Amino acid sequence: MLTNHVFVLNADKSFLNMVHPARARKLLTQEKAAVFRTYPFVIIVKKQVLNPTIKEYFLKIDPGSKWTGFAIQCGSDIVFRMELQHRGLQIRSNLLTRAGFRCGRRSRDLRYRKKRFNKRKRLGWLAPSLMHRVSTVETWIQRFCKFCPIVVIEIEQVKFDMQKLANPEISGIEYQQGTLWGYEVREYLLEKWGRECVYCGVKDVQLEIEHIAPKSKGGSDRVSNLTLACHDCNQRKGDMDISDFLSDRQKLSKILSQAKSPLRDATAVNSTRIAISNMAGKYNNVKNWTGGRTKMNRVKQNLSKTHSIDAACVGESGSNIKILTQQPLFVTSKGHGNRQSRKTNDKGFPALITETCQKTGNKIVKKNPDGTVKTIAPKTEYNHVHTGDIVRFKLEKPSMTLGNKKKGIEKKVKVPCGSYTARVKTPTPKGFEVLINKERVSVPVMNGVSFAYRADGYDYKFVHV
Repeated sequence: MLTNHVFVLNADKSFLNMVHPARARKLLTQEKAAVFRTYPFVIIVKKQVLNPTIKEYFLKIDPGSKWTGFAIQCGSDIVFRMELQHRGLQIRSNLLTRAGFRCGRRSRDLRYRKKRFNKRKRLGWLAPSLMHRVSTVETWIQRFCKFCPIVVIEIEQVKFDMQKLANPEISGIEYQQGTLWGYEVREYLLEKWGRECVYCGVKDVQLEIEHIAPKSKGGSDRVSNLTLACHDCNQRKGDMDISDFLSDRQKLSKILSQAKSPLRDATAVNSTRIAISNMAGKYNNVKNWTGGRTKMNRVKQNLSKTHSIDAACVGESGSNIKILTQQPLFVTSKGHGNRQSRKTNDKGFPALITETCQKTGNKIVKKNPDGTVKTIAPKTEYNHVHTGDIVRFKLEKPSMTLGNKKKGIEKKVKVPCGSYTARVKTPTPKGFEVLINKERVSVPVMNGVSFAYRADGYDYKFVHV
């Protein structure tokens, strides 16, 4: 299996050339090097290498709204691939939930700060969900520039070139007719319409650009009048009006409304493209390229579409590449938790401790001796382990399901004994809880537990593609 090449540091922590995994394994076996970092995998040699010959490496980035692809290129070889999943949608959802809580408290005239109307956003301000994308990309640029001799950063600055492509003097609809026009518009439509025929829903076939309002009846070439259809549907529709062609009024309404709506992911990318490019310029030389060139490079070389391969195809250097790894590193943004000290209910108030009444089956709120209601205690911070730590441990006793002798329910083994490596789900006073095969397993003590990786806000895994 072709895996990512390994980063190598000199004894003084200056970077050396990346090496093949087999070479790194040999250095570790011979005790000439030690593991410096697990994700991404970095080793450090024990003896200083004098006057090393350093190769030139390109860091290539394909920013997206949900995923961002990374690739490192040496010559024509792609030696490292990574795909980073953002959590911008989760951040946006959390902010909307918080805003709903605040609005509810104000409407009920409860104690809370007054609403502010004079908040002015500074120039260049980005929403937290968008700024998260910039910050996570910056984090990984810093890491790669620390472990690898990067000479230039190549970024796909805009996925859908909605501006003038060749001549700044071109105006109106003609601005789309640049050299890469076909690739730009097709990629936009593929993303917008989900890579399927809008009429019959068929996938994985050759799709054709279709005019919603036929050109013979006054339809334009604007993107808002374009959609995708398979060859059969395109031929059947011909120059018919879409309202005459589709009998399903619900589908017709959906197509017409989606045609006029902008592509949300493209909007997010276009909102952050300048910020990402300016940020990357603080760490290295930057070259910006369009998404049309990326797709042209990928199609001409007959490569599959993934985020890391798109990153490898960015720019002029991506026109002739050789991919040496088929197992990219998948990184998921998990965050560092939140500062909320108390658990809240669906109304935004402190959650109460309840119990089920055996007679009626209803939930009853528990009360303190003084008559006040019991709330869930604030969460406790632990130092021996944190959520997100990747730990290695040995399960001495199997994890069992709850049984009931009266009802004849026997205990079953959820997770058998053995050695495991897992991500900490919840710290406990003396141990922790993890998820294994979607089952929550409790490890009561830290005896025999070793850390494979300390939490840094990301989750890591490898998937063979």
